[in-house]
Amino acid sequence: MALWNGIMQKALEEGRATGCFPSAAGAAGVGARVLDTGFVGEAPLPGQKKVDAHTRFDMASLSKVLGPSMIALRAMERGKLSLLETVGDFFPDAPADKRDITVFMLMTHTAGFHPSFRLDRMGITPEAAEEAILSSPLVEKPGVRPIYSCMGYILFARMLEKRFRMSLDQLARQEVFVPLGMLETGYCPEKTAVCAATEVDPETGKPWIGIVHDENARFLRGVSGNAGVFMPLCDGIRFAQMLGSMGGNFLKRDTLVRAIRNETPGQESHRGLGFHLAGTPDCFFSSAVPETCFGHTGFTGTSLIVEPKTGFWVLLLSNRVYPTRKSDALFPFRRQLHAALWTRFSQG
Repeated sequence: MALWNGIMQKALEEGRATGCFPSAAGAAGVGARVLDTGFVGEAPLPGQKKVDAHTRFDMASLSKVLGPSMIALRAMERGKLSLLETVGDFFPDAPADKRDITVFMLMTHTAGFHPSFRLDRMGITPEAAEEAILSSPLVEKPGVRPIYSCMGYILFARMLEKRFRMSLDQLARQEVFVPLGMLETGYCPEKTAVCAATEVDPETGKPWIGIVHDENARFLRGVSGNAGVFMPLCDGIRFAQMLGSMGGNFLKRDTLVRAIRNETPGQESHRGLGFHLAGTPDCFFSSAVPETCFGHTGFTGTSLIVEPKTGFWVLLLSNRVYPTRKSDALFPFRRQLHAALWTRFSQG
């Protein structure tokens, strides 16, 4: 199959021209093979360095997959973590309504935690985050239905830190980024790193550059289970290639197959272990792609989808929240992009 010669580039240029994002980097491929890439915009601000394969984007909730989910799947392979372990196993003093919540529930977003609330407005220290989450009321009985929750993943990351006696950023580097050769990816990027700007801080009038956009992750000093990872396209391609190769040399195939099994059939969103699955009417994938697809998104404008039977994948990194989060133009664009690229791929 020949390289696609600019399909991604043209799509990104159109996306930028129609206000979907000021800057973006994208790639599509099959298994270990890259079929096309594209870049638009400047970073960190308009008029400065052009976006390239090394420009780091704020992954927002795509961090859940890149960090805690991958750490957990690798730990399960080695017998260091079980889906049946509970919050109470890690926090013996947890309230009774949360003590029996399992790792499985946390990874499938069926634990019943509130989607998100502002930790920085609770008058607590970052070290007290898990206590604040554990003391907050559940919005649903555990195990009933999927409610996507950043708070559940913040707690889940704290559980992993307790198990490994290591901070999340160190864990992710040791268990995910270094093994995959993602050497420019991590939490709290160094000041010399070129990062795409995100939303303008209303208090200072300056954009967030190299500082995580998510308020809770920022309160947690940039290292959080729900957000915080900064990644360039060159490293994102490595991650996509691993998933498109059904684990490659990083995960066992059976582990990934287990992770992308639909654990919430018949519900308004389909969830695997950490992954969002296609097949519901309003999902971000597009109705044109197969229901076998899995992936995740990030609020800042990032996404990754993979079709496991063919190994086809699409990675989109953007800063759609610069200078403001108010535009939703990216959402239909992303579905159209997936549909167009899948159609091109399936035509051979």
